[in-house]
Amino acid sequence: MQKFLFSLLVLFISFQTAAQVSSNFEYLDVFQLEYANHPKLSPNGDYIVYERKGFDIMKDRSKGDLWLLSTDGRKIHHKLTSREANESNAQWSPTGDRIAFVSSSEEGSEIYLYWTETGTVAKLTQLENSPSNLEWSPDGTQIAFSMKVNAKPPVLAKMPEKPKGAKWAESPRITDRLKHEADGAGYLKPGFSHIFVIPAEGGSPRQLTSSSFNHGGSLSWSKNGQKIYFSGNRNTDWEYDFRNSEVYSIDIYTKLFEQLTTVSGPDYAPKVSPDGKKIAYLGYEDKVQAYQVTKLYVMDVNGDTKKVISAKFDRDVDTAEWAPDGKGFYIQYNDLGRTKIGYMDLDGNVSELVDNLGGTTLGRPYASGSFSISSNGKIAYTISYPERPADVALLDKPNTKPRLLTMLNEDLLAFKTMATLEEINYKSSIDGRNLQGWLMYPPHYDKTKKYPLIVENHGGPILNYGPFFSAEMQLYASAGYFVFYPNPRGSTSYGEEFGNLLYNNYPGEDYNDVMDGVDEVLKSGKIDQDRLFVTGGSAGGIMTAWIIGKNNRFRAAVVAKPVMNWISKTLVADNYYGYANSRYPGQPWENFENYWKFSPISLVGNVETPTMVMVGMDDLRTPPSEAKQLYHALKLRKIETVLVEIPEASHGIANRPSNLITKVAHTLAWFEKYDKK
Repeated sequence: MQKFLFSLLVLFISFQTAAQVSSNFEYLDVFQLEYANHPKLSPNGDYIVYERKGFDIMKDRSKGDLWLLSTDGRKIHHKLTSREANESNAQWSPTGDRIAFVSSSEEGSEIYLYWTETGTVAKLTQLENSPSNLEWSPDGTQIAFSMKVNAKPPVLAKMPEKPKGAKWAESPRITDRLKHEADGAGYLKPGFSHIFVIPAEGGSPRQLTSSSFNHGGSLSWSKNGQKIYFSGNRNTDWEYDFRNSEVYSIDIYTKLFEQLTTVSGPDYAPKVSPDGKKIAYLGYEDKVQAYQVTKLYVMDVNGDTKKVISAKFDRDVDTAEWAPDGKGFYIQYNDLGRTKIGYMDLDGNVSELVDNLGGTTLGRPYASGSFSISSNGKIAYTISYPERPADVALLDKPNTKPRLLTMLNEDLLAFKTMATLEEINYKSSIDGRNLQGWLMYPPHYDKTKKYPLIVENHGGPILNYGPFFSAEMQLYASAGYFVFYPNPRGSTSYGEEFGNLLYNNYPGEDYNDVMDGVDEVLKSGKIDQDRLFVTGGSAGGIMTAWIIGKNNRFRAAVVAKPVMNWISKTLVADNYYGYANSRYPGQPWENFENYWKFSPISLVGNVETPTMVMVGMDDLRTPPSEAKQLYHALKLRKIETVLVEIPEASHGIANRPSNLITKVAHTLAWFEKYDKK
């Protein structure tokens, strides 16, 4: 089904560009890319409002507007408002006459309304912080949302007053919280997330939840509009019980809580059924291990009669939406590297509808994307191919051919020769398991030549790569390299047992899986075996550092944002509290030898490969001190090395387009320096 659609797309592009001169994908093309995100169907399915994301080359930032698109052949496609501001989180009213959304203003992010009949736009709020999780009441008279409410930091000492006009140093930043910082956000100001409601015609927001607990996630109203269902953790030891959350309801008039779930582990994303009698939600019973499959549950609205719907489905249910008739669910899940939409009936049987959801992470080819359904069964989703970021596609009915509604990058990519992708399947030399990876061909591939190979290791490690657009991979290929990116053991989309093979064993045989994939690629005869290079970021940086500590097969390596020392990383990173027992048994001081055994720095005495070390200077997930341990060790050993520190970059180095280009350009420059052509 999707292959048919892609063939039409390729034929159309080929016809349009037959007489045109094409060039390879280049660095500055990154700034011209656009992608569709979060398409939301109107209740009757006649319109879609979606986020159209792109980049501002002058400000080096992402930007996003809301666009309105018709589905009934009228070819309506225009920007929702005339405002020049970021817009997101669009939600249709129950009757489709209004769209609520969040947008930036001079005072910060606020809730706005758009009236579909007149095109009028009005700001509803003036809030303390940014709102999220907008949800209309069933009668369309109220909008629920979540927002952080600020709290005061602890005060330990009373300072003397400074003389008038004196310029003293800033006051100290004091925290007593377990989680006090987050990568990409930095220091987290004290406060808690609470739930509010506001009249849809405007007025004052009314806070429903209180106390020193976080409440929120996606919100769902009861059918009669009296209760709101949400997830949170109101346990007294909630900070240390951080993996746990429960589904609650709150009466919007009396503010009385009711806890509906009790199992240890995350229970979240409640959704009330069309008839108002059931609640679907996601979660799992926490067994404290590296990876656990997220399951779909259903219970009565009062919390009784809980049932695991997806018990026999060995994949994460990432999203679940009730079918309009309440007889099943439309779900989003990852399967063998592909992101799919499927229909799951109440007995847990799944039928696949779409196998190429994605395209909304432009850096590396990770799973992404979203979908929505209308009351008459239409499905809008973000469709992706290796050669293009996400567009909006529509299934008018399940099991029909999808319609491509946008071609956002046609003005750019119609004039570019993009790299193509091949799936690689092979066997583990350790235990014979079926393994999978992806091989990207350089543009204008010539069968008579042999090419250099870049091995790109994914992060996580509990994640997966797939056949999705990736600006980084396209740029590598455009420079004349084959690019191989494998999904070794520990990767998701292969089931819980496969993903959990790294429990108390990371890095482990995933190293062998990567090298087995390299050997499989070399069998094709396309690669010059003397021109092998390796890189990866985060967990991919760990794997790259591990590889060069285990062998000298690669001419050069780029180790990006790695963990080099699990002892120091575990006690310094923003998520320091989450490693003991789920990654390795006990805390570092309780199990020093084990933490050290799996630390790539323990192998640094073996490294002979010229190695670039790269890290964002604001990285809180794998702090710069980790990268410096590798760089300093290699310098002391007089191994060829260089340290690249990227200013104003957190763990997601490629979040700013110029940093994505910086990462790729420096990686290629390092490889070219050591390329034996």
